[in-house]
Amino acid sequence: MTSRAQSYREIYFTTHDGLRLCGRHYPAVFGSNGAERTPLLCLAGLSRNGRDFHVLAEALSQRFDGARDVFTLDYRGRGQSDSDKNWRNYAVPLEAVDVLDFMIVAGLERPAIIGTSRGGLIAMVLAALRPRAVGPVVLNDIGPVIEQKGLSRIAGYVGRIPLPASWTDAGALVEDMCRRAFPNVGKDEWVAVARQWFNEHKGRPAPGYDPALANAMSVLDGPIPQLWPQFEGLRRVPVLVMRGENSDILSEETVEAMHRLHPQLSSYLVPGEGHAPLLRDAQSIEVVAQFLAASEASHWQPRLAYG
Repeated sequence: MTSRAQSYREIYFTTHDGLRLCGRHYPAVFGSNGAERTPLLCLAGLSRNGRDFHVLAEALSQRFDGARDVFTLDYRGRGQSDSDKNWRNYAVPLEAVDVLDFMIVAGLERPAIIGTSRGGLIAMVLAALRPRAVGPVVLNDIGPVIEQKGLSRIAGYVGRIPLPASWTDAGALVEDMCRRAFPNVGKDEWVAVARQWFNEHKGRPAPGYDPALANAMSVLDGPIPQLWPQFEGLRRVPVLVMRGENSDILSEETVEAMHRLHPQLSSYLVPGEGHAPLLRDAQSIEVVAQFLAASEASHWQPRLAYG
């Protein structure tokens, strides 16, 4: 099945426990030598889906000076994927297994990964569990220390957002929720962002994730464990950390600590954006493109032992 714009094809596969999950493949444009470039796998945030990466994926797969194949995935219970009857399965370890299954189905060997928020946590888990499976990594507004203030904010709206009656209303709702952290995003663009958040049914907004996902957030009461051991798994590959200037999830102090521990880490501050940067602006897309190109140019080799 191909989108109306024909920039991607949909990939469906069945998990080990019988759920039908959906992903997308944005093929590199013909004649771009995309086969010579590392494919990119995009992993979304907690309640989000692969549509969050549509603008980025089109830009990178159609890039004149170095297009590459781009893949996105809707986790279980998000986007076009089946919901899980057991909300306890909405957990990073199981979602990481689903990602590995998707990589097999899509024929991905050691892809680059861009992980937004929860997607970055999954990337860290993958790097720890399957070091040979992960290439260069972009962590979009996530690190080993998750700020309690931001997590509480997210827990406050997951499963509690009212369903808008129209796409105009959806854009207004998303703008109202996000404009303080994203002051530079225009009104027209909020409707486009809303179409990432919500599914569509008969031309109107529909829920974009299983409301039971809120139950998975409720088990996070209490101190948040730090994830430095998981971050250690990324020391063997180049890493770019992108932090929103107004982020309440990833602090400047955490980014500084990441720099001290990772010999191949670079960082970029996304101006005027909060958690998590939308990856829709030209500069952010260019930063990702340049990072991936530089990683290929350096001919990095994965280090399977720490030193």
